[in-house]
Amino acid sequence: MNVTVFGGASPIPGQPEYQQAMRLGQLLAQAGHTVLTGGYMGTMEAVSRGAVEAGGHTIGVTCEEIERWRSSLANPWVQEEWKLATLAERLGSLMDNAGALIALPGGPGTLTEISLAWNRLLVESLSPRPLIIIGEAWRELFEQFFRSQDSYISAAARSELTFAATVEEAAEILALTHL
Repeated sequence: MNVTVFGGASPIPGQPEYQQAMRLGQLLAQAGHTVLTGGYMGTMEAVSRGAVEAGGHTIGVTCEEIERWRSSLANPWVQEEWKLATLAERLGSLMDNAGALIALPGGPGTLTEISLAWNRLLVESLSPRPLIIIGEAWRELFEQFFRSQDSYISAAARSELTFAATVEEAAEILALTHL
């Protein structure tokens, strides 16, 4: 199965966040999954690196808009690059071409990816698939969101999000979801 992993661009080799993302890539590859990421640096690089080092296949979905803005190219662990023109096309491709979506810690871009995937699942423009969000910070943010916007978020909508404390827990959840 193709598994898309979202996450921040900031972590660098040696940082705990980078190491955790590498571990997730390893676990996904060991389970036989192809890993899709945004293809650039940070957790995207780390997940790809972990997957490749574990013998897996990686796809980086990159785009011209990001490269004009940041002057960066796909990381060296991307084995197959799908270059698109716009960020919107890139996000759509990352979601449409995956049987599961996983989000690592990140910033506004990762929050956008989680929110867009969640909304697309709710309005059924994405077929049902796991959306697994890793980390206590995400759990706390969404719990606060649920409390403050309670009347707008149904139990069914909340159930589309699955939270995992660690990358190992996320991999276990994915394995149980796709038996």
